[in-house]
Amino acid sequence: MTDDAARRNDLIRAGGAVVWRGDARDPEVAVVHRPKYDDWSFPKGKLKPGEHPVTGALREVAEETGLSVTLGRRLPTARYTKGGRPKRVDYWAARVIKEVAPEPSDEVDRLEWLPVPEARDRLTYGWDTRLLTALNKAPLDTTPLVMVRHAYAGTRQDWHGDDDLRPLDDQGEAQAGTICDILYGYRPASLLSSPSRRCVQSLLPYAARQALPIRTEPPLSETHYDGSVSLALTLSLLDEGVPAAVCSHGKVLPELISGLCERRYDGPARDVHLRKGALAVLHHTGGRVTAIDRYLT
Repeated sequence: MTDDAARRNDLIRAGGAVVWRGDARDPEVAVVHRPKYDDWSFPKGKLKPGEHPVTGALREVAEETGLSVTLGRRLPTARYTKGGRPKRVDYWAARVIKEVAPEPSDEVDRLEWLPVPEARDRLTYGWDTRLLTALNKAPLDTTPLVMVRHAYAGTRQDWHGDDDLRPLDDQGEAQAGTICDILYGYRPASLLSSPSRRCVQSLLPYAARQALPIRTEPPLSETHYDGSVSLALTLSLLDEGVPAAVCSHGKVLPELISGLCERRYDGPARDVHLRKGALAVLHHTGGRVTAIDRYLT
C-alpha cells in the first residue's frame, strides 16, 4: 500500500454546515456548545460508512440542532489531525426551513443564534472563523439549479433495442438512491428530464420521495437534442428562480452548462464534464450564477 493510499484509508470524513437565518445581508448563524469538549463550533460530525458527505451534513445538523435545512454553496473544507489521524470536514452554507426536533442530541447542550461578528468571537477553532469569512464572499440567499448526468445503465453494445428504453443497471439503481439523497439537500421543486428511461429513472427516487412530477423534454435527449431549445429551457429556470433539477446525457450536459455559464456566470471558466451519476449545482440569484459545486455518486 502506498503512503497516499494509507492516508486515504486512515482519513476521518465528516460533514457540517454554517446554518443561518434572517436577512441574508446580515444573518444570524447557529453555534453549538459540546460539553464533552467544552467548545463552541458549527454543527458537524463523522460520516457513517458509505454515507455521502451531503447526507452526513444534513443528518448531523438535524441531530445537533434539531433543524431541517436546505443547502447553499459549499464552504472551505477544514483539514486537521484528530487523535493522530487526518480529518476532513466538508461544510456548506445552510438555510433553516423548520425545527424538526425540540431536543437535539446529547452531544450538544446549548445552541445560540448569533450575528456574524459575535459568532466569530464565540467560536473556539480557527477553521470555523474562516468559514465565516467565506460566508460573506458571495451572495448567501441563492437558488439551486442541479444538472444531473444519468446513472449507470450498462452499455449500448449490450442493449438490444431502442437506446432510449435502456434502463439503469444495479450500479445505476444504487446511484439513483444517492442522487435522491443529494437532491434532498437542495429541495428542487421542478424536475426536468430527457425522455430516455435511464434519465427519468435517475430522478425517480427523489420524485417519489417528494411526490413531484417529472417533466420530460425531448430537446434534452441524445436522440432529439436541440441546443438552442435546451438552453432556453434551462435559462428560463434561472429566471423563474425556483429550485430545479435537470437530468440529461453526457453528450448534452457539457454544451448546455457551458452555454449557461457563458451567458449567466461571471466566475472563471469551469470544466463541466460530469461522470455518470454526477451532479453540478449552479447556485444563482437574480438570474446570475454565483457559484458551481460538483458531486460524484
